[in-house]
Amino acid sequence: MLPDWPDGTVAVLSTSGPHAIPVSTATRSGDATIHLALAHTRESLANLRDDPRCALTLLTAGVAVTAYASATVVAEDERVAYLRLDVHELADHDQPTFEVEDGVRWRWTDDGAEQGDAAIRARLRELQP
Repeated sequence: MLPDWPDGTVAVLSTSGPHAIPVSTATRSGDATIHLALAHTRESLANLRDDPRCALTLLTAGVAVTAYASATVVAEDERVAYLRLDVHELADHDQPTFEVEDGVRWRWTDDGAEQGDAAIRARLRELQP
């Protein structure tokens, strides 16, 4: 079962290539599903259209996991494609010898980008079961 994590958590999406990018829209949408959005210009999106296998690594306060999944584009608009990741395996990296205290700290520096992010998150919530 996927753990919970806060909105805006920076995760690393790995696709074929190998190719890895940071993403900030990953949203837990079920025990084994994640929704996220990728800009149409992202090489990762093209990779997932060719080969839907992927991994999403999350590192934030109390969470250290990699979700191995298959990605499906469930909707698109002029800016982004909305994807559902169906998780088939979860690697829990938690160890008794360390604790993840915090994740990457970031913020929007452009009001328009922040508003666009809020709209994307709202659409992601609509797509969830």
